[in-house]
Amino acid sequence: MNPYEMACIQLERAAEMINLREDIVEYLKVPDRVIEVKIPVKMDDGRIEVFTGYRAQHCGIRGPYKGGIRYHPNVNRDEVVALAMWMTWKCAVVNIPFGGGKGGVRVDPKKLSESELERLTRRYTAAILPIIGPERDIPAPDLYTDERVMAWIMDTYSVYRGYAVPGIVTGKPVELGGSLGRKSATGRGVAIITREVAKLLGEELKNLTVAIQGFGNVGYYAAKTLSEMGAKIVAVSDSKGGVLNWEGLDIEALFEHKKRSGSVLNFAENITNEELLSLDVDILIPAAIENVITKDNVRDVKARIIVEAANGPVTPEAEEYLDKKCELVVPDILANAGGVVVSYFEWVQDLERYFWDEERVNSELERIMVRAFEDVVKTKNEFGEILMRDAAMILALRRVVKALELRGIFP
Repeated sequence: MNPYEMACIQLERAAEMINLREDIVEYLKVPDRVIEVKIPVKMDDGRIEVFTGYRAQHCGIRGPYKGGIRYHPNVNRDEVVALAMWMTWKCAVVNIPFGGGKGGVRVDPKKLSESELERLTRRYTAAILPIIGPERDIPAPDLYTDERVMAWIMDTYSVYRGYAVPGIVTGKPVELGGSLGRKSATGRGVAIITREVAKLLGEELKNLTVAIQGFGNVGYYAAKTLSEMGAKIVAVSDSKGGVLNWEGLDIEALFEHKKRSGSVLNFAENITNEELLSLDVDILIPAAIENVITKDNVRDVKARIIVEAANGPVTPEAEEYLDKKCELVVPDILANAGGVVVSYFEWVQDLERYFWDEERVNSELERIMVRAFEDVVKTKNEFGEILMRDAAMILALRRVVKALELRGIFP
């Protein structure tokens, strides 16, 4: 499904439940702005290749836009607009003062050398420079971007401004004003929400089996943290395939294996990504890309609990089926919000020029994620038999609409 269409369907469902005015719904479907830029890059062989980049800013009514930058061959306008919209709801669910933004470049970064990737990043930064800034729009890492890319963005922006501006991005190296705990934040947040789900259902993590699709930064830290909490991680996968061990995987040993071999394959019994999604486990965590559970494969899913670590991994049609079949489906705008929460902490630290220790970062993350989970559960209980996603969307919409009213845009 087109991600923008999916985002609009989710918005319309929640808006109908609270009888939200149609003009407000139409307003929230449209981003504040989207720019498309061309990025000419001199390749190592001397030729010039032109790439296409985007930056979408969905709704800045509650504060500066916030959202990652991704490098992927499938990046397109609808995708970044949808992701920016989801970021608006995500920031509102955890109640931090940001609006939603998202950016990306249509490129396969695996085919670029490091110098080509740097030139691409600096050109892209220069192209979107007029609409970003520490008080306007603060990018962060996303798919196939990392702290190294954020360092290049910070440097390029700072050169144009004439002084160091660490608050222009989050997710950058600690030595350049990054925050301790940022790298693990999204995965740690997923683990915290998963633990709270288990508590809500009267379960103990040590008695539950977990399968995680995706073993990048989010999947690894979710697996690591859940394992430390006592859960049994029986399967993980990456883009090449997965591994299964019903006795439980050693996550640190698996991580080292992937660093050496480039994949999780051959660490234990090999399985496909499709097989992982259909395993008879207690908890399934899609932590890779969008649209992995659809109407075509949803009936193969046997997990009791789904926790969305990726953005939009379950289509609306599939979610309605899962809601009847599973005990709980936890939406991405709640489950994977840990990253933007600690990005907020990093931004605050950069503005104050006063940095926290990792214990404080993790403690504050825990407090905000647990509070957000409780707020969503309270909203769900208020409405009765509704999707967990609808409850999270209603919570977010109420906060965004209140800001619109107070600002006098929709009195």
